[in-house]
Amino acid sequence: MKKVATRFAPSPTGPLHIGGVRTALFNWLYSKNQEGNFYLRVEDTDKERSKDEYKDQIIKSLKWIGINYDGEEYIQSKKVEDHIKVANELLKSGFAYKCYCSGEEIEEQKKRARQKKIPYIYDRKWRDKKETDAPKDIKPVIRFKSKIDGTSILKDLVQGDVEIDNNTIEDFIILRNDGTPTYNLSASVDDYQMDMTHIIRGDDHKINTFKQIQIYQAMKWELPSFAHIPLIHTIEGKKLSKRDKASTLDDYSKIGIMPDALRNYLLRLGWSYKDKEIFTLDESIKHFNLEGIGKSPSKLDMSRILSMNERYIKNIDENDLFNQLTEYCKLHKSEIKSDKKDNIKKSLTFLKNKAKTLEDIFNNFQYIIVDEVNFNQDDIKLIDDKAKKVISDFSAKLSEVDKLSRETLEPIVNELIKSNDTNFKGVGQPLRIALTGSKFGPGIYDIIISLGKEEVSKRLTNKKLS
Repeated sequence: MKKVATRFAPSPTGPLHIGGVRTALFNWLYSKNQEGNFYLRVEDTDKERSKDEYKDQIIKSLKWIGINYDGEEYIQSKKVEDHIKVANELLKSGFAYKCYCSGEEIEEQKKRARQKKIPYIYDRKWRDKKETDAPKDIKPVIRFKSKIDGTSILKDLVQGDVEIDNNTIEDFIILRNDGTPTYNLSASVDDYQMDMTHIIRGDDHKINTFKQIQIYQAMKWELPSFAHIPLIHTIEGKKLSKRDKASTLDDYSKIGIMPDALRNYLLRLGWSYKDKEIFTLDESIKHFNLEGIGKSPSKLDMSRILSMNERYIKNIDENDLFNQLTEYCKLHKSEIKSDKKDNIKKSLTFLKNKAKTLEDIFNNFQYIIVDEVNFNQDDIKLIDDKAKKVISDFSAKLSEVDKLSRETLEPIVNELIKSNDTNFKGVGQPLRIALTGSKFGPGIYDIIISLGKEEVSKRLTNKKLS
């Protein structure tokens, strides 16, 4: 039996789309589950729209989410001569023909189809004509001679048997009149040359698969197995496109979604294994199969992505969380100053509380890293004479404390509640505003301990509070 080989074949004409990431993930997991190989093929034959920056972004995105391909990336444009060679072989063996229809003729056929409200299919005018009838002033395209009679059945590993009338597949172009190969020819030749055993891709490719199967059969190549995954839709039920908000990995990385959480979410988007929700990387590889892929489209749900991310933030090792937070700030915010790192690291236990993203944690620790407290204008109005006395009394008591801890701070707060004839909020709120600039934020004990005695004393004597 052949060693399993799968591939992911994006076009570098834009940033990698979230649907593409899931396709890559399913291909990668299937090949690893089967102890096979997973390859990256960059389909860059659209010279005008293909850009190196998009190719680099695709490679970076796959790496970010933990998908590693085997060997070097396969660059389609370097194989164009092989594609052209196969087109000429198909021409020679009678499976393809030269079509001399002008652009105007094709446009007229399309116009008639629109008027009749039927899908356009090329009328096969040049299928059986002799070369001697060819006009001299038109460069021909080469069309594949598709089957006309009967039906074809695709034994799909996800969708089951899919049957189609052969006459619905037009004689599709395999070489344009400028001599360049088209997608269906290039993809077929590449898949054959790369020795692909399984083609796993979106179910919008089903019609392409029927075309590519005919090329394989005409060339007497062994067919790979095909699996078509239902597409991802928006929460409103529309097909997700590159124009949708939060459609690329960069969109998720910027708001602080962690790669493991997003990968886990995408794994469960249209695939299931028993009632298991959380999968480590090893578990994903161990349990992944094509049988678990559903037949209906999945809906991309941002609230579920945030919920999954919150779960990861809550449960992963805090050293790992801190490393990811540091990297996130470096990439998308500002690098954490080295003299603040220890304070943030030791405070992660409460800073991560209720945080759904790394951005939330970043926002939560702003009060630690600022050189000067930035007061919310509505909140500072709450610092009345009574609040000023609480701040002043606390500041005086703090100087007597050697080591900051909940145990050393609680008696002071309780004493201030009593002496100022107030409650916990009456002490905690003024102190929180004085130390962070806002009445909202972490617990007051956590704030004080995270800042340290010297910084707390400095902030409590801020002239803006007097």
